Amino acid sequence: MLLTKPLLALRPNRSDWIFAIKTFCAGMLALYIALSLDLAYPIWAIGTVFVIANPYTGMTASKSMFRVLGTALGAIISIIFVPMLIHTPWLFTLFLAIWVGLCLYISLLDRTPRSYAFMLAGYTTVIISFTIINTLGTSTVFDIAIGRFIEISIGVLCSAVVMTSFAPMNIGPGIESQISKVIDDTQQIFDKILLGEIHFKHPDPAQHAQQQEIASPNYTQELNLLARDISNLHVMAIHLSYERSKLKDMTKPLQEMLHQLSILVANLVAMTERLNQLHENNHKFQHALNHIHKHTATFFKHADVEKNPDLNLLPDQFDHDFEQLARTVRPEQRIVVASLKMDVRHFIQNIRAIHLIWHRIQQGDYSLPENVTPLTTQYPNLHRDHGVAVRGGISAFLVVIIATGAWILSGWKAGYMMAEMAAITACILTALDDPIPALKMFIRANIYAIFVIFIYAFGIFPNVTEFWQLALVLAPFIIFCLLLYPHPPLNAIGLPLIMGVIMGLNFHNRYSLDPVTFIDSSLATVIGPIISIWIMRMVRSMSPDMSAQRILSMHYNAIRKALYIAYGPQFRIHLRGMLDRIGVLNTKTVQSEQLKHDINRAIIECSAVVDLTRLQELMQKLNKDDVLLNHLEELSAYLDDYLRAKEFNQNAEVFLDKTVSKIRLLMHEVSNVSDLTVSQRIQISLNNIEKSLCHVTKQDLAA
Repeated sequence: MLLTKPLLALRPNRSDWIFAIKTFCAGMLALYIALSLDLAYPIWAIGTVFVIANPYTGMTASKSMFRVLGTALGAIISIIFVPMLIHTPWLFTLFLAIWVGLCLYISLLDRTPRSYAFMLAGYTTVIISFTIINTLGTSTVFDIAIGRFIEISIGVLCSAVVMTSFAPMNIGPGIESQISKVIDDTQQIFDKILLGEIHFKHPDPAQHAQQQEIASPNYTQELNLLARDISNLHVMAIHLSYERSKLKDMTKPLQEMLHQLSILVANLVAMTERLNQLHENNHKFQHALNHIHKHTATFFKHADVEKNPDLNLLPDQFDHDFEQLARTVRPEQRIVVASLKMDVRHFIQNIRAIHLIWHRIQQGDYSLPENVTPLTTQYPNLHRDHGVAVRGGISAFLVVIIATGAWILSGWKAGYMMAEMAAITACILTALDDPIPALKMFIRANIYAIFVIFIYAFGIFPNVTEFWQLALVLAPFIIFCLLLYPHPPLNAIGLPLIMGVIMGLNFHNRYSLDPVTFIDSSLATVIGPIISIWIMRMVRSMSPDMSAQRILSMHYNAIRKALYIAYGPQFRIHLRGMLDRIGVLNTKTVQSEQLKHDINRAIIECSAVVDLTRLQELMQKLNKDDVLLNHLEELSAYLDDYLRAKEFNQNAEVFLDKTVSKIRLLMHEVSNVSDLTVSQRIQISLNNIEKSLCHVTKQDLAA
């Protein structure tokens, strides 16, 4: 029911009231202008204000711009194709279905605000086309298309003027505080790692190995949350170009800094994995780690990166501290210490780069440090799920075909509205793993809206003769709905409720609403979404567990691709995409314990990906007839088979056994390499691959 527990617990604060009142004023201004110009459908002017409404001006402005662009594209397509196809209903239906499906497919691949433009272009074409058909003989294609564009533009302009002129709330300060928190969190986790405050895997051998791993060390949860926050910040940063905060136009340098932060997460994971190895049988080295932490913390405190931007600076005692650490471990563990030393060195370099970039951003400087390679491409290499996009496009295609076909065959006068609602609902919520619960809430809101429309249309509006009276009687309901916007659990009913009422009331200068039209339109607004639910349940809907499993498959595929990428900017971009995928993966609320276990492992596996490319780099330095080179090539083939089996959720144990056996053999062979630097680097990479990618424990080796 509407009066749910979250609604009863709602306590709007001052900013909620300011947002609601501002948005209401913008909506009334848009409606007044549209009525003054005697536009055909003033509801689209006021409706646009409520659709793009957001407490943050940057988000409102970005959505406004892409709404205008999407509407313009939809209007252009309508003007071109409606006259050509209007006399062939089934061919026209096929064209609209393909167009909506294609637009939605592109929209689902783009995780930026511009995705809204593609989605809107799809269903705007449907709305304009069906409106033209419904008013055939009284309006021209051009008039309807231009009118729609003008109505949307009025709503956008009124929203922009009101939201930016009166108590604007920028997203920049929120992003700034969130980034500062993420940077602080990374350094705190680094402190916990070196000070031994991280909870490592349970050492009790009596505990079942699988239970040990599923329990997972706490650090993976903290770092998974960091990866998720970085992915969210990357998307939020795009809105900075549309507001007047201190970080305005800093989207690109900010995203570069977020790229560096994501690499830092992988670096922290690698450090903790190495310490996990050292903790297996040895707990006597914590004193040496305390010295490393003390000197590193002092270095961070006194080495001012703004005054000395050399990112390769290290603490004076850095080499000596790790020599002391190496003396506290067994000889066979010294390769792990060497790997840890490399990871700590990279952490220091990366954190200094991040501090320097962040300082420059806050000073309004767009430039990056000279030795920081930009990772932002023209189209950033972030996670995209083509499978979900294809299924979304197909579901939209089928919804348009079925809903429009039902309209054509039935001849129902309000059938055009049913087809419009089906097309809209097939698009707006498809980005969710399972859109069905949200669509059911949408239908519920439409049913509530029918009762509100009936009260206004037949009980209140007959007594309204002036615009100020209209605004006065609408204010309580609209402001109430707008107060729900800033609260995620309630937004799902606030937005469809307010839009259902606004669309249903269909404001005009010569207002009239007869009971037959009211009943027909009410049925259409409910039946349309039901068609979407029916199709999307069969084609598009998936559980969070299924979605997580798909992302994990893409994760293993990305690791396999890393086998053949040379270390450099291309690899760093590839790793950035992998870490972004981990951030998306951690937004899934999965039920399966095994999936939770695999998700925790995924971020650990990312930390070993760099070792795959380092092996490729070292292989190029070996002679073609070198036996070691042949072994390394065989290892790459085994890893490829192992990761391919993981990708397709097959039994990978056979390939894992071959891979581990080859790694153990290579560890023996590498010890005979004359070049000690090459030997050590290969041993470090083999160790990291074995422990972090193959997840081999000491108990596994003993078995």
